[in-house]
Amino acid sequence: MSAPGPSDENARLDDLDDLHALDVVPEPEFSAIAELAAQFCRAPIGLVNLLGRGGQRFKGHHGVDASAVQGRVPFCAHVGRDLLEVPDAVDDERFCGASLVVRDPHVRFYAGAPVVSGHDHVLGTVCVMDPRPRRLSDDQRRALVTLAGNAAGLLELHHYALQASQVVRRLQEAGELKNTFLRTVNHELRTPLTSIRSYLHLVRDGGLDAVTEQRFLEVIERNSDRILELIDELLLMASLTARTAPFAPDRVDLAVLAYRAVDQIIDRARAGRLTVTLHTPQAVMACADPARVQHALVQLLDNAIKFTPPGGRIEVAAWNDPDPTAEVSDTGMGIAPADIEHVFDDFYRAPEAEQRAIGGTGIGLSITRKIIELHDGTVRIDSDPADGTRVRLILPASPSCP
Repeated sequence: MSAPGPSDENARLDDLDDLHALDVVPEPEFSAIAELAAQFCRAPIGLVNLLGRGGQRFKGHHGVDASAVQGRVPFCAHVGRDLLEVPDAVDDERFCGASLVVRDPHVRFYAGAPVVSGHDHVLGTVCVMDPRPRRLSDDQRRALVTLAGNAAGLLELHHYALQASQVVRRLQEAGELKNTFLRTVNHELRTPLTSIRSYLHLVRDGGLDAVTEQRFLEVIERNSDRILELIDELLLMASLTARTAPFAPDRVDLAVLAYRAVDQIIDRARAGRLTVTLHTPQAVMACADPARVQHALVQLLDNAIKFTPPGGRIEVAAWNDPDPTAEVSDTGMGIAPADIEHVFDDFYRAPEAEQRAIGGTGIGLSITRKIIELHDGTVRIDSDPADGTRVRLILPASPSCP
């Protein structure tokens, strides 16, 4: 029985195209996910199956010759927003006559979790099949859903990696900061990728209890998020440099944006045993894109957290002076006078940060300056190795808004 087509079919297919998800099939990383799904669910067959314009395509497979079952998996088209479990296909009128059921490999059991994109489209499934009728345990269902989420994240990661490679090529062609960029990004990407690979091997080798397996999958997810965050930052920097970043100025309260930025980083600050104080006694109205300015403030706070030792202080303030102004100051290690003029350069990292092995890509202050300059504002920085750092953002007043 054919599944009804989703109402978002055109947008869903466009999403697949935009992600270049079907450019290469299968891929080893997705076959590893299919193998993990089969092992978790104690099933002989595991698939990562994407539903494209030309039908089903196996992005990853385990336990079956992909060419032998290509286009013969009717279950996946019936998977919606939730996991679909078919205990016995012979007793299900939707599937009892399917060639995959009545002929080799004689599938009786199926379970598939949706692979949902960042734009909320179901692109396919991570699924398992078995010639024996059966049901999954609750732990196995959760594992299958988690692996489907990781497959979606990996599709997004590959897409961003492709975009990042295009950014790299443009930078190489321009001859700007080539060696610094490649060294920094290689380190920042390699560390979480190595962690992901190691944990995938441990989980794939089996022998772990359900709690440990779930914890390892959570570590994989955190590292995937870190990679996506880094690539997003690189793409944002490129779009800000090219003046192609979306920009929607409006009348906003800098005091509110400062509060939201502090709320976004407060847990990390507390984990580093830092005191954060917010001084916003009154509204400070400015003409600004709220998302962009909040992002700039978070970048400054991230730097303050990284470069301030435990027991230190971070202060955030907003006021009219006479123009709308926001400031982040810390009691951290400060910046040497020789480095001040370079800290806003793309990928610049002060020698002391390198010596102390403080993580980072050297693009936080660069992004902050580009965002404020997009507003026709000004960034000022004062720092001393003995007293810490103060960064001030000055924006146009709200009457100048369109």
